[in-house]
Amino acid sequence: MESYTADEDSTHTLVATFLYPNCVCTRFAVSSLNSSLSLSKPLSISSLSASLSLSLSREQLLEFAMAGRRRKKMKLLDETITDNKRKGTTEKHESLELQTWSDIPTELLEIILSRLTLDDNVRASMVCKRWQSTAISVRVVNQSPWLMYFPKFGNLYEFYDPSKRKTHSLELPELNGSRVCYTKDGWLLLYRPRSHRVFFFNPFTRKVIKLPKFELTYQIVAFSCAPTSSNCILFTVKHISPTIVAISTCHAGATKWVTVNYQNRLPFVSSIWNKLVFCNGLFYCLSLTGWLGVFDPMERTWSVLSVPPPKCPENFFAKNWWKGKFMAEHNGDLLVIYTCSSENPIVFKLDPANMVWEEMQNLDGISLFVSFLSSHSRTDLLGILRNSVYFSKVRFYGRRCILYSLSDCRYYPRKQCYDWGEQNPFENIWIEPPQDFSGFS
Repeated sequence: MESYTADEDSTHTLVATFLYPNCVCTRFAVSSLNSSLSLSKPLSISSLSASLSLSLSREQLLEFAMAGRRRKKMKLLDETITDNKRKGTTEKHESLELQTWSDIPTELLEIILSRLTLDDNVRASMVCKRWQSTAISVRVVNQSPWLMYFPKFGNLYEFYDPSKRKTHSLELPELNGSRVCYTKDGWLLLYRPRSHRVFFFNPFTRKVIKLPKFELTYQIVAFSCAPTSSNCILFTVKHISPTIVAISTCHAGATKWVTVNYQNRLPFVSSIWNKLVFCNGLFYCLSLTGWLGVFDPMERTWSVLSVPPPKCPENFFAKNWWKGKFMAEHNGDLLVIYTCSSENPIVFKLDPANMVWEEMQNLDGISLFVSFLSSHSRTDLLGILRNSVYFSKVRFYGRRCILYSLSDCRYYPRKQCYDWGEQNPFENIWIEPPQDFSGFS
């Protein structure tokens, strides 16, 4: 018999001739095998069966046949899996192409929108209804400070909300005979000249926190944070001579003030016209002539920085110019605002690395609320112009607050003549309002 090399299909045919010699399918398979082979003598079922019986037993042939079937099934299974993978990949690509921005998972969308500024959050809320509901749920809207007015007579105090141009009123007999000194975190620091009594007062909760008596004559005083905190520290500086200042500190629950005299390396005159700000754990004091003193309450050290005063036009130093000078802090930056009745305000920021005051052309979206005794900075406010300075003055019968926009380089209402010397610096102060307005009329 001529020799030939059998593939998998011909091998199955050989096995079939031995196992099922009388089957019609076997005959057809042998016939197909003869057609595919170029042999001089065709193969017959009997010859194939006899050849296999000499070399293999029936059990071996059955095992061989079953192995072949398994290989064929595995091959078909592999082809099916490959086709399914290819089909699944195609469907996945098609589904990805059909996805829109509204299909972003809610958890991921909340994380993204929570990191946006108020303006960007509002813009993102216009993408679709789902984005709008998510943007509103994570939107952070800060509250504008209110301008609190101290009446000349009586106990009715007014609070002006510049964002809504609305005035609220409160009867506060607890403040009778007192003078406001400072405000922070919704708390007032007050002083009664006749009794030398110093105390904290929250006008919205009516809570009073008493402090040891202390005589505040021609000096200013500030505190670091709300008196309900154990970290609250009070600070005041008094001029003794051009080279010596007396610094007094206290805290809620103390029985007395602690006073220490410090030597000035540079001339520094402390007066009631100075400005105080607590920033980065330090008390900064801006003198009448623009020099900056720094007190570290932890180390209990005092120094006058060798930073030249901010450069201003000569006409800034006109009559009552010191009433138009303010200082604030924002996220660790120290800001000074100089104003004059005949000039637009100038804003400076301290560059601690180079020890210079840099003039700012814009406030990077910040809104400043400045008053003679204390000032505040805010971002993400509704109804408030960004990049603007709000002053403690109200015109047009209390219906509009005076502000200066650094973006537009103009006052609102449009400037006619704002003489800061006309105003009593102790008649009002900015204060943080409560979230709940139900107690106001």
